Amino acid sequence: MTASIKILLRNKPNLQGQYPVVLKVIKDRKIKVITLGLTCLKKDWDKVNSTFKKSQPNYMQRNRALLKKREEALKIIDDYFLEGIDFTLNQFEAKFRGRKSSKVTVSEFWLEKVDDLNRAGRTGNARAYKDVYNSFFKFHKNKNIVFREITPSVLDKYETYLRSNNNTDGGIGVKMREIRALFNDAIKKGVVDEKYYPFKVYKVSKLKGKGLKKALTRDEMKLMEALDTGSNPHLINTKNYMLFSYYMGGMNFVDMMKLKWENIQGDRILYIRSKTKGRFSVKMLEPVKKVIAYYKAQNRPTDYVFPILLKNNLTPMQIENRKHKTIRIFNKQLKEIAKTQGVDQNVTSYVIRHSFATNLKFAGISTDLIGESMGHHDVSVTKAYLKEFEDDIIDDAMSKLLEEPKLKYAS
Repeated sequence: MTASIKILLRNKPNLQGQYPVVLKVIKDRKIKVITLGLTCLKKDWDKVNSTFKKSQPNYMQRNRALLKKREEALKIIDDYFLEGIDFTLNQFEAKFRGRKSSKVTVSEFWLEKVDDLNRAGRTGNARAYKDVYNSFFKFHKNKNIVFREITPSVLDKYETYLRSNNNTDGGIGVKMREIRALFNDAIKKGVVDEKYYPFKVYKVSKLKGKGLKKALTRDEMKLMEALDTGSNPHLINTKNYMLFSYYMGGMNFVDMMKLKWENIQGDRILYIRSKTKGRFSVKMLEPVKKVIAYYKAQNRPTDYVFPILLKNNLTPMQIENRKHKTIRIFNKQLKEIAKTQGVDQNVTSYVIRHSFATNLKFAGISTDLIGESMGHHDVSVTKAYLKEFEDDIIDDAMSKLLEEPKLKYAS
């Protein structure tokens, strides 16, 4: 957390030809300009020392006022630092102007959160927050709402609104968890008192997807793998991505997209997962080796294994936009493969990842090794369980994917 301040003149004069004196606050490369209620002619301003010159009437009194404003600003920054609060510029302005934190609107806090995430390169999280922001304020028209006004009753009404727009329990749960995380952040940063926390009454845990099958059986997976790409050449990349994700331990699409040739070392692939930052070393099974050989033969001029990111040195926003576009195509074509192969399931990238864990389980592998959950919002995904074991144990377990299951699938 780094922040600095500077007192200076605005570049443009007011209608009287006077230049407003402002406080410029810089934090994490973002800028907030706050007017101080003082003006002067450009000739009466000492740019080097950020003070009024003697030619300015009442210059001593005005300079004392500037010094007091500077000290107030620095004290606010120091107080935040001592309290361990990673404050926003809107919070700083509210405190500097004497506006109570409770007056900071949900909208401005939310949008600043989105901006912070984008600047930090966490564009996926930023998009998720912005999507829920758009949804919430389509429901709640008043963008001046403050956090203490988000009550259990408001959340109940938002849930009703979402259901009326055909949102499932799972989709509603995702949105509510985003709002809960935002509220927790606002409490941490002193914007709202914990006594107004609505999630003690409104329970997000009740929102669980029901009746949805989230994994393919080994036979269904074999049908997906058996797709004839000679008759369906437009599906070859999707089939390859599916095989790679499945036989790489349910590898996330984002991590596949960012995978570089340098990550392939011998018969292993070493990578850092984007979401959890965990380091993984996975032995390549035969289907993975075939996929790698296919793309190696293309000899493309980029560092990336797959033809998803088509240029090197893309910005985080360009990468996010490309991911958003290609994963949509990937999921659409997975459904096409399922239909072509007679698999009566709603197949998505998530289903392929989850099928990895399920099929290992039914191959007789210990649940302590493979884990029970691969939820997108749960850090206890299969890879998180696997990384606690030695490579040879993991390698042996994953090889079971090529064998017949030992147990019957539950109906």
